[in-house]
Amino acid sequence: MINIKKIAIFTIAASLTTTSLIAQDVVKEAAKENAAIPKEEKSVTHHSVVIGGKTINYTATAGALILRNNIDEPIAFFGYTAYTKDGEDANKRPVTFSYNGGPGSSSMWLHMGVMGPKRVVVNDPSDNVAAPYKVEDNQYSILDNTDIVMIDPIGTGISRAIGKSKNEEYWSVNGDLKSVGDFVKQYLIDNDRLNSPKFLLGESYGTMRSAAVGKYLQNAGIALNGIILVSSVLDLRTLTFQDGDDLSYIINLPAYAATAWYHNKVANKPSDLVAYLKEARAFAEGTYTVALMKGSKLTKAEKETLAKQLTYFTGLSADYLLKANLRVKQGQFCQELLRDEHLTTGRLDSRYKGFNQDLLSESAAYDPQSAALSPTYIAAFLNYYYTELKVNKNLTYRVSASSLPGFKWDWKHNTSGFGDAATPNTAIDLADAMTKNPNLKVLVLNGYYDLATPFYGTEYTFEHMGLEEKIQANVKMKYYEAGHMMYVHPASANAYKKDVTEFIKENAGLK
Repeated sequence: MINIKKIAIFTIAASLTTTSLIAQDVVKEAAKENAAIPKEEKSVTHHSVVIGGKTINYTATAGALILRNNIDEPIAFFGYTAYTKDGEDANKRPVTFSYNGGPGSSSMWLHMGVMGPKRVVVNDPSDNVAAPYKVEDNQYSILDNTDIVMIDPIGTGISRAIGKSKNEEYWSVNGDLKSVGDFVKQYLIDNDRLNSPKFLLGESYGTMRSAAVGKYLQNAGIALNGIILVSSVLDLRTLTFQDGDDLSYIINLPAYAATAWYHNKVANKPSDLVAYLKEARAFAEGTYTVALMKGSKLTKAEKETLAKQLTYFTGLSADYLLKANLRVKQGQFCQELLRDEHLTTGRLDSRYKGFNQDLLSESAAYDPQSAALSPTYIAAFLNYYYTELKVNKNLTYRVSASSLPGFKWDWKHNTSGFGDAATPNTAIDLADAMTKNPNLKVLVLNGYYDLATPFYGTEYTFEHMGLEEKIQANVKMKYYEAGHMMYVHPASANAYKKDVTEFIKENAGLK
């Protein structure tokens, strides 16, 4: 006879055993996850620097905070280096958050080029010899007027996803802007700086980030005093040379003209660069735009006339321009301008020249500016980071997220209401932030010899943001006879320091 009671007891016991095993697995998994979550990392050191003849005593805090989501789960080990002037009232002292772009670049370039208290010395605009490299007190740093927080986005520096998060979640326009915005909020809270005057300073893709972060912070209840855009691109369409879209060709023309002028490729070269570029802008938005708008309706005679005019503004031959159908991409221009000299020009800074080993190549194979500066910056910064700032050497500092497996940037950013744009435009985000905060000021710094983010593209973007006249007046443009990293050029670095300092003082209530 079957004993129902015994079977029931056995079944219950088995069920309890299974439940217990599952519970143990859950506990083990949770313990494993918690063990993988690092603690906050901080190296605090004290220093002094002489800027403008005055000694600044400051505290450097280098490491990473543990970024939390809105339910306080740890999601990122977020690297930064903060420089705070000693003995200041935090409620009055401005704080500037700064980063580079890429996307996927660490903040090393701005950090060691112009923002931090130390600066690597380079031989601009020529090659640099190998180590030892010279690092000196940075006379162009703005530390005398604002505290500085250099941010390394996820995948760069020592920053990485932790807990349930994955690095890939942050490798997108939207994931990146949210994480950087959340870092800014958390840093302000953790360090009692919510009442400080607040600024963002980003370079290159960092400007696209700043525009979106400005809106994100505004919507989170944190109004910025100012945003500084260094070598700006907010509308990616201005750079991409998309098939059937002539905008990028028009946008790049004045920067081509500046480059041709610098390398003495302009016939009857005018003595005044600024006046020449005014002429180039007028030609680009007038004659050149009208001609390209005609497309296939442009006659042979019209093409030949336009090619001769383009020769004056590009330094390229009429024959080459006709073969290019009057449309020359940036990489093609860099390769062609100095081809006869067996040289190629820089993309980030077209003052730089490098050897051209393939005279038949259509486009430039490398960027001479990057080749000239990268070894110097990387070696000097890493030495400074681990020795002077005394960051834990077991933490690997990544100059670029591209060194990590699976790195691929997701460019989608829905701002139009018609789906995610393949070429995002965060000028829309910036316009929203400026509309909601009509006291928000924007300073835009442009290098004439920057082919990566051409100055005329920035002008076009700001002229098409649809801002009210009073808000449009909140935007200031400054120009330098240098490239993307205009601060490597001493005269431009000096002007940069003056322009940024005045902007921060004016908008932090320090004047």
